[in-house]
Amino acid sequence: MSFRTVVITNQSKISYKNRFLVVKKNNDEKYVHLSEIDTVIVDSISVSISTYLLKELANNKINIIFCDEKHNPFGELSSYYSSYNSSKKIQAQINWTQINKDKLWQKIVKNKITNQALLLNKIKSDKYNLLINYLDEVSLGDKTNREGHSAKVYFNALFGKNFNRNDNNKINSALNYGYSMLLSYINKEVVSNGYLTQLGIHHKNEFNNFNLSCDLMEPFRVLIDNFVYYNIDREFNSDYKIDLINILNTKYNYNQKNYTLKDIIKLYVKNTLEIMNNIDDYEGFYFYEG
Repeated sequence: MSFRTVVITNQSKISYKNRFLVVKKNNDEKYVHLSEIDTVIVDSISVSISTYLLKELANNKINIIFCDEKHNPFGELSSYYSSYNSSKKIQAQINWTQINKDKLWQKIVKNKITNQALLLNKIKSDKYNLLINYLDEVSLGDKTNREGHSAKVYFNALFGKNFNRNDNNKINSALNYGYSMLLSYINKEVVSNGYLTQLGIHHKNEFNNFNLSCDLMEPFRVLIDNFVYYNIDREFNSDYKIDLINILNTKYNYNQKNYTLKDIIKLYVKNTLEIMNNIDDYEGFYFYEG
């Protein structure tokens, strides 16, 4: 069972040998069996990677994320064919009705706002009740954009009235890094289930290759927000990033059981994509720690 996230932060060469990922730096070699690896993060532009290793990582459905010179995620590798019946799944995805997509988006938005409200309640913000009131106003497809209204109230309550998601600061850097990790993991599960990440239910940007994943990740953003809020005074460095990545290994409640976030995302994506013809069966993820 895969459980490790391997992070490469220094100049090195990584390759494949006998079912092992091999990290070689100078005269030192470290081996990790592929069966133990869930995700590989290449957090350095000075890393050399063998194409054979890339092939084996893709064949074993191991996610590999590449970071740029500023150590921000910019791309990932995933297999073309991760499901034996992907053509059937994609045809079903193309045929999803607008009414069902609107119903699902309504439920996802309500799930997201509920999680935002739960975090505000946790930090004893007086804006909790305002977000709870927004829930009754979320229409089919969220045509009145309650999601956007709640986001403004929510972020201002968390990080102050002058906070703007477009500002260049350490809070946004941390949020963006954490969201990128979440998105990458959800991409992996969407592809593994045989669907296209490009075809979303609400997100429809022609320049976004991950529209569906952006839809599905919305209820999980609160986990990153929660971590950043409670680490507001920390320097955004490599240790901080490792702690953000380790959120994937933290246990939370889903469907009345405790799982690691990795396993919750796996279950959530599979369950959500399978109920597109019966939206009432949607099982959201709600923010309760531990």
